[in-house]
Amino acid sequence: MSEPRVSAEPLRTDRLDLLPLRVEHAEEMAAALADPALHRFIGGEPLSPDALRARYERLVAGSGDPAVSWCNWVLRLRAGACLVGTVQATITADGIGEIAWVIGTPWQRRGLASEAARGLVAWLEQGPVHTVVAHVHPAHPASATVAAAAGLAPTEEWQDGEVRWRRQRLPR
Repeated sequence: MSEPRVSAEPLRTDRLDLLPLRVEHAEEMAAALADPALHRFIGGEPLSPDALRARYERLVAGSGDPAVSWCNWVLRLRAGACLVGTVQATITADGIGEIAWVIGTPWQRRGLASEAARGLVAWLEQGPVHTVVAHVHPAHPASATVAAAAGLAPTEEWQDGEVRWRRQRLPR
């Protein structure tokens, strides 16, 4: 028997509101993530508002697998009242949460990704997640910094050319 699905809920960090993803976020997020350089390590290219809306429709609908929850947030910088990036977690019934993050180029180098990732990991560990993982390209030191700030450590495992980082919660 699998655990019930987990749903994204609003979260708050020092400077950010993590808002559960809605299709209506697509237009503002398309502008925030428009820099092609963001795709250097993850592949692809910036999506148009319409393409991002279609992607968000799929994400909001959720995983077709009842043992997998997709939790996605947009990051609203309270000081600027604007969306600056996203964080996401794919949570499996066996207690593993795989996380990822992206911050638009104009807001990078401010610690926002680290702040959001720390908030996300804290939230995940309050629920059924006992192991948090992320995949970081070895040539992307900024992403490694975010993973480390969230309490993850690199492992010897690789997936699709990226290093698997892991954090395991101590038993309660």
